[in-house]
Amino acid sequence: MAAFIVLIFILGYVSITMEHTFKIDKLIPALLMMTISWAAIAMGIDSFSQWFNPSTSELNSSFGALGHLEKMTILEETLLHHFGKTSEILIFLMGAMAIIEMIDYFQGFDAIKKMIKTKSKKSLLWILVIIAFSLSAIIDNLTATIVLISISRKLVPSNTDRMWFAGLIVISANAGGAWTPIGDVTTTMLWMAGKVTSGKLMMLLTLPAIVSVFVPTFIASFLPVFKGNVSQIETEEVSSKYGGFMLTVGLILIIFVPVFKTLTHLPPYIGMMLSLAIFSLIAEIISKRSIKLSDFSELEKEKTEVNGHGPMLKALSKIEMPSILFFLGILMTVAAMESLGLIFTFGQNVSASISQNLFVTLLGLSSAIIDNVPLVAASIGMFREGIDANVWHFIAYAAGTGGSILIIGSAAGVVAMGMEKISFFWYFKNIALLAALGYFAGIGVLFLLA
Repeated sequence: MAAFIVLIFILGYVSITMEHTFKIDKLIPALLMMTISWAAIAMGIDSFSQWFNPSTSELNSSFGALGHLEKMTILEETLLHHFGKTSEILIFLMGAMAIIEMIDYFQGFDAIKKMIKTKSKKSLLWILVIIAFSLSAIIDNLTATIVLISISRKLVPSNTDRMWFAGLIVISANAGGAWTPIGDVTTTMLWMAGKVTSGKLMMLLTLPAIVSVFVPTFIASFLPVFKGNVSQIETEEVSSKYGGFMLTVGLILIIFVPVFKTLTHLPPYIGMMLSLAIFSLIAEIISKRSIKLSDFSELEKEKTEVNGHGPMLKALSKIEMPSILFFLGILMTVAAMESLGLIFTFGQNVSASISQNLFVTLLGLSSAIIDNVPLVAASIGMFREGIDANVWHFIAYAAGTGGSILIIGSAAGVVAMGMEKISFFWYFKNIALLAALGYFAGIGVLFLLA
């Protein structure tokens, strides 16, 4: 049965990568392989001799001796655990998306757009990459990717050009999230598990993360696609007088999320929901105050808002639900394989046959195929080194940046895939090598600093 589940994952993964060839949306195979995998586990529960406990990151080798009802109870608890952890990420992402959409509703990104005066594609590339790297370290790589791709839509009219910009933004956002405890879910996991301290993590990973972005961006800046200038986007839209204010408030509320987590020790999605509620309240108040009978240009917007369709509902209606459900399918499928101990056992077998550094390097490369969250969760149980040991910082870097090599290897990549309709093979052909070069360059710097 375990082999069957692995086969389902491989077939589903191939279907996702061949999305444009098969003419089947990637959401469908993701959901199918999730449901089939868990159904197969439930139907064949009595045939499994081991089970991976996600709470303790330990393998239960005596699982086969348990009765059927006990096994089903453990299955239900494990499924609920993984669904809860996955839902935390998805709700967090939906909250961030809603805030970003409301900022866009008030044309808040026009404020950043106006600050970017250059029309040079090369200069614009460096500006967006630097902002993505910095922003993802402060908030998280998901939100940073959403923000920067939204900005690129305001600056770059060509969809093909935007795909290139989006690819470099993904690399930069993932690298930026790898060197702070709040920038990526995997570094947060290591931080909360007591494996790293924020000070040592930032001290050791800042330079490698910068190098992992600088190398691909420097090479890309010489490519033909970044030659010349971007054409002017003609628009008749009138900038909102609240745009700059809403942008500032929105970003402050997003930055407030890790502060809220530090103060309350509650999961980040709770803080994100609080920020979303506050921001929505401000948006509704501003919308009502902006209603003026003399302002006929706002008449249609006013009618819509009076009927109950204000900024909040408009933002929620624009959330990329296919991307959310795709992310759900991928994470829960990997969770199914993790529950059977397949990932844990594989990691132990590989670790026993090769060096620790090579294993972590391969772990980072694997995170481009398999979600880095269960990989890092498994690695926490594989190694027994103390706090701030070099292996933990290496894992944080590898898991954070290795996912950039394939577009489905990170949440930021999945979001970019949905927002700009980037195909798997386009990214693999044009961006994967750049990301890999940055990944290995950063590893080299990390080894020098360790």
